[in-house]
Amino acid sequence: MIKDHGGSLLELMTVILIVAISIMITIPMLQYQVASREIETLARRFIAHTHFARQQALLLGEAVYIAPRFQNDWNSGWEVRGICSTKPCAERIWFMQESIAPVFIKDGGKQFSGPNSNQRAILFNAAGAAKTAQGGFVANRLILGHTKDQDLERHLILGSGGRWRVCDPHADAKSCR
Repeated sequence: MIKDHGGSLLELMTVILIVAISIMITIPMLQYQVASREIETLARRFIAHTHFARQQALLLGEAVYIAPRFQNDWNSGWEVRGICSTKPCAERIWFMQESIAPVFIKDGGKQFSGPNSNQRAILFNAAGAAKTAQGGFVANRLILGHTKDQDLERHLILGSGGRWRVCDPHADAKSCR
């Protein structure tokens, strides 16, 4: 009597098929999770940079702003700069965020435009209040999207008290208003 120590080719192919199907099911979920994490990370980085800009404005007693790097488009990245109020002085750049791909800001971040111009920026005055470049109060939102999933978005909302929050419009539609 000969003992069989192994499986047949059919059993091996069945196991491989089951593994392939489970991989095919999980890959889209993993891609969604990765895209979601990329958006969350960028949102938190942006908020941290705005907090830094506000703190510097309070510390130095002069205006500090966060603005798009190139051509009024937040998707090119942003920079935190100090505005010189005394002459002569060198303009300071504390942070610079390079391109934010594959995450993008919908509509180029036009929500943070000044009311009398298309200049996009968030200016923190010496009292730490968020203003537009012309001095109007800023209470608005940036909407982040991802190139891999058009339905995936997060809203960065700046409240009237200067508090930021990140919300998912699909999960908590009430708090994104």
